[in-house]
Amino acid sequence: MIGARLSALASGIERITLFFGRLTAWVVLAMVWVIVYDVAMRYLFHDGSVALQELEWHLFALVFLFGAAVTLHYDEHVRVDIVYQSHWLGARGRAWVNIFGVLFLLIPFCLLVITTSLPFVINSVHFMEASPDPGGLPYRFLLKAAIPAGFMLLLLQGLAMLIRNVECLSGRHKSAPTDVR
Repeated sequence: MIGARLSALASGIERITLFFGRLTAWVVLAMVWVIVYDVAMRYLFHDGSVALQELEWHLFALVFLFGAAVTLHYDEHVRVDIVYQSHWLGARGRAWVNIFGVLFLLIPFCLLVITTSLPFVINSVHFMEASPDPGGLPYRFLLKAAIPAGFMLLLLQGLAMLIRNVECLSGRHKSAPTDVR
């Protein structure tokens, strides 16, 4: 009963993660078009825009922050681990490595970033922070609010990963969930 509820929770989290993954893909497309337009305006018409340049790095920040969870979901994050990639470790061994990584690295790091960024965001909202540059974008506090939101999404995906790897150890999955797409 509890296992089924945890599995349903993990599935719900994964649906949220995949929704933000699709949204992030559209943000990447928008970012490419903004960059192409900005470069064309600067080099063809000698007309630059501070707002466009800021929009480029705002979009890039959103791609990074909201793309991290879907990257974790598909096990495409950077991993420098010779032991994890070896064939002798097996699905159960990889599940143990994932559980250790989520519990002792991912969750504490996400909680650290979320708790330390919240005062930063609250202060930004309080002062209705905008770009200090002439011609820059207003509402910078919205971008800063994406920091704890993105790490909350990453934390949730980490919890789903934890559940899936515990299921692997209990025999409910044949392989570690990150091995299958």
